[in-house]
Amino acid sequence: MSNLLNAAPQDAKPPITKRIPHPTHIHDTTLEDDYFWLREKDAPEVREYLEAENAYTEAVMASTKDLQKTLYDEMLSHIKETDTSVPYRDGNYYYYTHTVEGLQYPIYCRRIAAADQRHDANATEEVILDVNKLAEGQPFMSLGGLSVSPSGTLLAYTTDNTGFRQYTLHIRDLNTGNDLPDTAQRVGSISWAADSKTLFYSTEDEQTKRQDRVFRHTLGEAQSSDVQVFHEEDERFNVGVGRTRDRKYLFLESGSHTTSECRFVDASQPTAEFTLIAPRINDQEYYPDHRDGFFYIRTNDTGKNFRLVVTPVATPSREHWQELLPEDKDVPLEDFDVFQNFAIASETVLGLDRMRVFRFEGEQLAANPVTVAFPEPTYSAGLSVNRIFDANSFRYSYTSLVTPASVYEYNVNTNESTLLKQQEVPGGFDRTRYAAERIWATATDGVKVPISLVYRRDTFHKNGTNPLYVYGYGSYGYALPVGFGSSRLSLLDRGIVMAYAHIRGGGDLGDTWHDAGKMMHKRNTFTDFIACTEHLVAEGYGAKDKVIIEGGSAGGLLMGAVANLRPDLFRIVLSHVPFVDVMNTMLDASLPLTVGEYEEWGNPNESDAFAYMRSYSPYDNLAAGAYPATLIKTSLNDSQVMYWEPAKFTAKLRTLKTNHEAPLLLHINMDAGHGGASGRYDYLKEISMDYAFVLRELAIE
Repeated sequence: MSNLLNAAPQDAKPPITKRIPHPTHIHDTTLEDDYFWLREKDAPEVREYLEAENAYTEAVMASTKDLQKTLYDEMLSHIKETDTSVPYRDGNYYYYTHTVEGLQYPIYCRRIAAADQRHDANATEEVILDVNKLAEGQPFMSLGGLSVSPSGTLLAYTTDNTGFRQYTLHIRDLNTGNDLPDTAQRVGSISWAADSKTLFYSTEDEQTKRQDRVFRHTLGEAQSSDVQVFHEEDERFNVGVGRTRDRKYLFLESGSHTTSECRFVDASQPTAEFTLIAPRINDQEYYPDHRDGFFYIRTNDTGKNFRLVVTPVATPSREHWQELLPEDKDVPLEDFDVFQNFAIASETVLGLDRMRVFRFEGEQLAANPVTVAFPEPTYSAGLSVNRIFDANSFRYSYTSLVTPASVYEYNVNTNESTLLKQQEVPGGFDRTRYAAERIWATATDGVKVPISLVYRRDTFHKNGTNPLYVYGYGSYGYALPVGFGSSRLSLLDRGIVMAYAHIRGGGDLGDTWHDAGKMMHKRNTFTDFIACTEHLVAEGYGAKDKVIIEGGSAGGLLMGAVANLRPDLFRIVLSHVPFVDVMNTMLDASLPLTVGEYEEWGNPNESDAFAYMRSYSPYDNLAAGAYPATLIKTSLNDSQVMYWEPAKFTAKLRTLKTNHEAPLLLHINMDAGHGGASGRYDYLKEISMDYAFVLRELAIE
């Protein structure tokens, strides 16, 4: 194993911090947590330890500074720094964003539409929000919600300046460019009523960060006068508000990981009571849309892959639901979007996105829908921004591992797609130099698991000699996106093969795929990832001694679990904001998100769930032995995975790891949250550090 990473100053010693016994007795078992004290965020000795870890990482990585700069410059060369997004129409305006060379954040703009409602590039540009100005003097800035009033004169938006995902509401007068006194704290979703004077917003519980209340605000009145219109008492559920595409109704949705219900009110009558469509039934979800007095509802009430039903607004309850599209046991219905003259069914076929366009005949769907075709073996496609209800076209996005992000417009009358914009990749990028594949691995129980691959044609040799980079997630039913990333070119151009494992626990093949990798089936996620890696090596896609793996958040749990199970299989681990202290976190209901997560991981207060979760929890399964070279990254203000999880994991692993030549590094961003740095240039520097760690460990310049 290379010692290049260890070319640190002689006095660079890894931090070894104190251990204070903290036993937890439950289910006739004792959990030992000697690093529990690291939870005291404001304690000087905790800060001292975190800063010591950062100092050690900086010392060990000092020899890579030039390489990091080279990587950063390469990545930056592939970004069109000054650019403009495709304008989309909303009301009487076309909206778009600018990025400007040297500026970290986007600038949101608009132009008034021409008389024929087309985009007029010569119309006066109006800047509605410059995030760079919001970020002045702030180490972090993230924009949450952004909503223009129906009148086009007001902008409601939310900001977070710590990374803790705690957003503040602002309302801007677009005629003057000034923010009004109207504000609120801990805001999630926002939605205007038709009068442009009434704004609905949801707020989070201070302790658990669960969105649990919805308020109605009248412009010009103090927040103390806002009316609470709903409070969700079930700790598994979060609430949100939104508006239908035809703008006629406001929806108030309440949902957990497995169950949902929805209320509605006429957008022109914002002070009226919300009406419940159908009461919640455990393990059933439904998602409505509206057209011409009917609700079109996607629901899994009869099967995991969802079906489509329709019901009059006047009689919305379940007994009036009439089926339009039955559940397809092989093709999950992922979404259904309604327009005046047509509708789009977004589906997945063997894990690949598909869109079918249906014409309307009254409230019914016409037969013989048209399928939008996509050309590559692995890709991601989905609807883009479409705010106009009475339209004859719609926009969709498309990307693949070799095709940059693209926006198309599909004409429903001609069934033709027109490319509006493909992201320009400067710096000599030529997509024909790269190839993408989709292959299948066999899991330990015989299930076939898809893998997406990309490599550079002239450096790839299917003989087990290329370094292999495998990425995984596998939780929450989240389908791993297969898209283009210009930063990856720095690895591909150095001969590294990159693979994306669509393992169970994700939603790549529908809800049944998710169910097969959660709760008491969670270990399938880890064994699937191991099987995918073994298959890639066996088929010659990568060298068995040059395997790099990466995952973040729940994917960081994956990294910790598979490194415990098969440390011999992996050379390098990149773990970002990793959820590695499963037992202690899930036993603490006072932490953000914990109770709602019982439907994903299980409730450890139940003995069977406790035993199963403990069998894979990375922190609890660390053991003496050799581990891969590991870089762990977290953020002090992370609200999803608290900083102390990776800190405790690192501290414990330092006392057990026997191969000291393989580095174990922890880097804490002291000014960010779950997503890392907020600025686009700062984010590139974070990736450069990751890649430098990989390349120097493999002795690749």
